[in-house]
Amino acid sequence: MKRIILFVSFFSFCAFTHAQRKVEVVEPVKQEHVEKGQKVIKRKVAIGRFSNETQYAKGIFYDKDNDPMGKQALDILSAKLAASEKFLLLERGDLNTLLEEAKKSDNGLATIGADYMIIGSITEFGRKNVGKTGAFSATKSQIVEAAVAIRLVDVSTGLIIYSDEGKGSAELTTRTTMGVGGKADYDATLSDKAISEAIGQLVENIINKCTDKPWRTFFLSYDSNAQLIAGGASQGIKVGDIFAVMTKGKKVKNPQTGVMIELPGKQIGTVTVSATGGDTPETEYSFVSFKGTDATIDAEKLTDYYIEEIK
Repeated sequence: MKRIILFVSFFSFCAFTHAQRKVEVVEPVKQEHVEKGQKVIKRKVAIGRFSNETQYAKGIFYDKDNDPMGKQALDILSAKLAASEKFLLLERGDLNTLLEEAKKSDNGLATIGADYMIIGSITEFGRKNVGKTGAFSATKSQIVEAAVAIRLVDVSTGLIIYSDEGKGSAELTTRTTMGVGGKADYDATLSDKAISEAIGQLVENIINKCTDKPWRTFFLSYDSNAQLIAGGASQGIKVGDIFAVMTKGKKVKNPQTGVMIELPGKQIGTVTVSATGGDTPETEYSFVSFKGTDATIDAEKLTDYYIEEIK
């Protein structure tokens, strides 16, 4: 009799243990946040659009302009880029709404141009249920798989500087033993996790591509009273920062591609930041002092120069 009780107790314990719900999600690529003391000049990035190119959830009443999966992917990408602390993210998806709201305000809305634009789409999405039944136990899993494609465009040239596809998956598994255990209901969060994982695989490459090209800005004013450049605290500019002053290189047309390219400029000196000001990214500025090598700045031709990050 004792043996029978122990036998039943053993299987009851197993059933209780396996009834717990288990979610398996492959961890996304970890983002490298700004290390303490590391100098980062934030680039201006806009996400142009994020569409759903799959047939998932596209019924007779499907609205392409209000696709929930596309907007969900856009929000996930925005959150991951913001967490890197290396970008000024510009709103483009809801720009029309912002412009309408700005009409009701006396201040209006001042839009600024981006250095880079991201265009993305969900290219694959699917959900499946798989199961396995044994002599005393049964296992059932919900699996969601997603693929996301992204293009990164340099706004100044219109060229695609990075294009790639990331894939992610999420799984929820439940197990029963001798008919005892939990049952997995439909879990909508698996979709979020799969899309998030796919995007996470691409974020680090986006960061690296955007920061490969040196940050650039321009003179706002140059006279005996003040020397100002565009950009301020929100982009990571601090008092004491030193940037190179360059003359613009000659623009030529590449006969192979038909694209106008700017040849490398010549460094004629440096500027050192003495103070920053402005309230918003589009109105920020920095006071600088110029130190030339063998040249001076022509205040009448400020558009012939640009200020560049020293790598």
